[in-house]
Amino acid sequence: MEDFVLTMSNISKSFAGNEVLHSVSFNLRAGETHALMGENGSGKSTLMKILMGIYQRDRGIIRLFGEERAFSNPAQALEHGIAMIHQELSPLLDMEIAENIFMGREIRGRSGLLVNIRETRRQAAELLAQFGLDLDPTAKMRALSVGQCQLVEIIKAISCNAKIIIMDEPTSAITEREAELLFEQIHRLRSQGVSIIYISHKMEEIFKIADRVTVLRDGNFIGVRNAAELDPGELITMMVGRELSDVFPKKNVPLGETVLRARNISLGNRVRRVGFELRRGEILGVAGLVGAGRSELVESIFGLRKKDGGEVELRGRPVSIRRPGDAIRQRVALITEDRKTTGLNLRASVGNNITIVSIRDLTTRGLLNRRKEQDCAAAFMEKLRIKAPGSGTQTLSLSGGNQQKVVIAKWLVGDPDIIIMDEPTRGIDVGAKRDIYLLMGDLVEKGKAIVMISSEMPELIGMCDRIIVLTEGRLTGEFDRGQFSQEAIMWRAAGGGPAASGGGEKGGGHDRQIGL
Repeated sequence: MEDFVLTMSNISKSFAGNEVLHSVSFNLRAGETHALMGENGSGKSTLMKILMGIYQRDRGIIRLFGEERAFSNPAQALEHGIAMIHQELSPLLDMEIAENIFMGREIRGRSGLLVNIRETRRQAAELLAQFGLDLDPTAKMRALSVGQCQLVEIIKAISCNAKIIIMDEPTSAITEREAELLFEQIHRLRSQGVSIIYISHKMEEIFKIADRVTVLRDGNFIGVRNAAELDPGELITMMVGRELSDVFPKKNVPLGETVLRARNISLGNRVRRVGFELRRGEILGVAGLVGAGRSELVESIFGLRKKDGGEVELRGRPVSIRRPGDAIRQRVALITEDRKTTGLNLRASVGNNITIVSIRDLTTRGLLNRRKEQDCAAAFMEKLRIKAPGSGTQTLSLSGGNQQKVVIAKWLVGDPDIIIMDEPTRGIDVGAKRDIYLLMGDLVEKGKAIVMISSEMPELIGMCDRIIVLTEGRLTGEFDRGQFSQEAIMWRAAGGGPAASGGGEKGGGHDRQIGL
């Protein structure tokens, strides 16, 4: 029998009589990066939570370094050399970065009673520098971006000197450069014999860093393969149970008149005199690195942020949008980047979330018509293929992909003409992504117009008719579909000049503001 540092054999788990893991097995070698793949709801996180002691298994055996183990909580797992970076971050926002990194294993003085804050900050500074992060260890977590919080969480896990580290979507909110720094750390850890369990929906990452891949589907073990022997098509088929012949099902829709024109939109130094146009039937992509001002631009247009200057025209007429309600009345929707914080009320039901924006349309004589609400929610659950027992199901219990579909349904109930999607497929699986791409095609085919912000370049290139590029709050490029080039777009996003290799930028390579 091969010598594994971890074996999980025939693990089963049920919630409220519903079995979500069916005799699943997983093993891990010393010093390997083992990818755990599957669609949202396939059982990946449940299996890892059982390993960490967050959930207790119903059946099966766990052996760690040859000894049978069953942990009651994550602290016990950490004591035995297992650390986990969770996809859902839970930093202590009003405490320092240094305090968050060493939370639960504080560095104490000679007495053993008081925390040695000076040494804590010194060691935290060393760890931050190791990751190339120019952050003050005394800064409060509240001051950090989502991506920076994610990196602090990664540093916290790595600093535990664990022998096994579980990384659940560790790059979902960080830049490509930060991801490369993470991959460098993974290679360093592997050389020291540390094993990594890596969960991600980003195919390119799996083939870049994984040694082996285990696939789960609907709570079942599908197979384990050497990553070098797989190609993306085979992996997708294992995950979804069918071939996806066209990952980006782009529909070619004739473009109509201009429905949105933004001029000189400004917001401090985050958005600097940016303009663009959007036409009926068009999917307009917005590219740029994290911090480029992409979200701030669309939030200013939607009324979530008070812009310093600029004008917006809708359907050829100037409009004043001071708050989101103004945008909604103009049939503009914004699907925000962070579905769990700004997109959903996770404690509420699926039905409540779907109907909340359009609640006035579901009232009769000033009172909510429950039948109308239920019928509306059920119709959109069917239309978007939202997997849930019913509209009364708590949204918190849904997978990430289904939660994202609930956010989209919430806005589609009001039948908007212009739909702004900020990172619409972040953290969801390949099957749910394709469902959203198909929906986008249906929407533009019906004459809707879409603005899509995405950090995934293949997604922008695969789905958009045109892409504009932002760099440090400025518009630095525009590309028509026939001119798309990943290298050229990234060159502009990084602040490069117009003479990028492999791409023909619109306008002969001249810097210009679009729609000014």
